[in-house]
Amino acid sequence: MYIKKILAAIAVIGAILGFMFVYYVYNAVFSPNTAFENDQAYVYVKTNATFADVKEQLTPLLKDVNSFAKVSERKAYTSNIKAGKFAIKKGMNNNEIINSLRSKNLPISLSFNNQETLEKLAGRIATQIEADSVSLIKSFKDASFIKNSKFNDATALAMYIPNSYEFFWNTSAEGFRDRMQKEYNRFWNETRLNKAKAIGLTPQQVVTLASIVHKETAMVTERPRVAGVYMNRLKKNMLLQADPTVIFAIKKKEGNFDKVIKRVLYKDLELDSPYNTYKYAGLPPGPIAMPDISAIDAVLNYEKHDYYYFVADVKNFGYHKFAKTLSQHNANKQEYVRWLNSQAIKR
Repeated sequence: MYIKKILAAIAVIGAILGFMFVYYVYNAVFSPNTAFENDQAYVYVKTNATFADVKEQLTPLLKDVNSFAKVSERKAYTSNIKAGKFAIKKGMNNNEIINSLRSKNLPISLSFNNQETLEKLAGRIATQIEADSVSLIKSFKDASFIKNSKFNDATALAMYIPNSYEFFWNTSAEGFRDRMQKEYNRFWNETRLNKAKAIGLTPQQVVTLASIVHKETAMVTERPRVAGVYMNRLKKNMLLQADPTVIFAIKKKEGNFDKVIKRVLYKDLELDSPYNTYKYAGLPPGPIAMPDISAIDAVLNYEKHDYYYFVADVKNFGYHKFAKTLSQHNANKQEYVRWLNSQAIKR
């Protein structure tokens, strides 16, 4: 009888312990384990990250990081870390969190526009994906890539078509660059290629001219007319005489693309640079900035007219006055110069 009581007691204790173990496991695996109030939080896991790195990021987000670690070990996540951007939703349990970290890498919307140099583009992209600006600029300027892609150092910026694109956060520098090459080839479809051929320009020359048009006017509706002015000049072998190219030449010479220049002076027009379209005929060696798609399409669909000159319209800011003759242009220009002087804009 005594032995039976002992066995019964052991059975009860075993059942209790078993229940406690099951309860503990259930809680560890299936009970909510988030400690934030927002609907969700994001975790960015770097390439080659360790479980310790992931755990460090999750510590402020979880109620019990130790239970997460134990469940991670049992599910073999600790030795199978995935890089990327992952969402942890409020109320998730450890099992759901681990499943999300394992297989639900979220895409991001990446965008860029108006960068004047590859360096500035690299800096912009580095704020949006894992790759840093150093690795990005190295990939952008890779000599073999540039050559094989049929660009050169001056035209390399033309390959990057400003837009919004879907990427994974853990995209490498080379992965971003290679995707942009594909997007460039996709952008230059048969329709655009035929339009470029019809106006006697290569795609890279179109982008170069578009970069000037983009800098000349922010008004999308005016860009085809501005493009028409420069096309008229190219056809007549006239100097383009585009102020933005002079500004670019100054910045390039000084190595300072953060410099703000509001007024081009007569002495600037003497700067000896292939980008100075007051001294050198034709298009500059490459784009002076990254034109947006509207500027590129403005060149491809430029307005047919007889204008050869234009200057800022001081009575309708943002727009320009166009002229067919030099005498009319000079009259318009005098009005603009008077306005500059009245505003004390000297540089």
